Amino acid sequence: MPNAPAPTSTRLLAACATAFGLLVLACLAVAEAPLEVTMGLVQKIFYFHVPCAWLLMLSTLVCAGGSLAYLFRDSERGDRVALSAAELGVVFGMCVLVSGPLWAKAAWGVYWQWEARLTSSLLLWLMLVAYVLARRYGGASARRLAAALAVFAAIDIPLVYFSVRFFRSIHPQTTVVSTLGPGMRGAFWLSLVAFTVLWSVLMSLRLAAENTQARIVELEILLDQAEEKKS
Repeated sequence: MPNAPAPTSTRLLAACATAFGLLVLACLAVAEAPLEVTMGLVQKIFYFHVPCAWLLMLSTLVCAGGSLAYLFRDSERGDRVALSAAELGVVFGMCVLVSGPLWAKAAWGVYWQWEARLTSSLLLWLMLVAYVLARRYGGASARRLAAALAVFAAIDIPLVYFSVRFFRSIHPQTTVVSTLGPGMRGAFWLSLVAFTVLWSVLMSLRLAAENTQARIVELEILLDQAEEKKS
């Protein structure tokens, strides 16, 4: 069926256009949002930093879910989902670790402090990096070890989120969003939605690439088997 790929291409273009449109609207909303009284313009990093932190945690949860499916059901699809999510987690985690210190220098006078949230966030990102490295360079035997590492990484998420409540922290409390003014709150939620849609599009593309690669490997195996039978 020559026209079969068309709906998929149309949906992909529509999803990309939606993500782009939301990002543009989010940028406009952030630009129009009022300045925070104490920090001024630098506070606008908040609209980028927090959505990226949310996507770091979302990526970790999806990675852990796919890893559990692989560990207990031998699900190859779950394994591909886990790898795709882990790679996105590394990307958005890097955004968190770059934007956070830039904001911290302007707000607190230092780029980094070894306090609970910063340290636990760095640990979460490093575990995702270790997962990706194990998957890429550890061979097939390392997949279960990497899956177990993904599950362990998910356990760190509550520590990242609740650390500001249980430990002394220079980070704002988790209630900061509810205390935002009307102009700030709308810009924040629009930015959060835009980044989440972007993550969904990137996840779909990355997973499609993994599925295609897996299909190529299957076809190569079938071809080798067919050649062996002929010989």
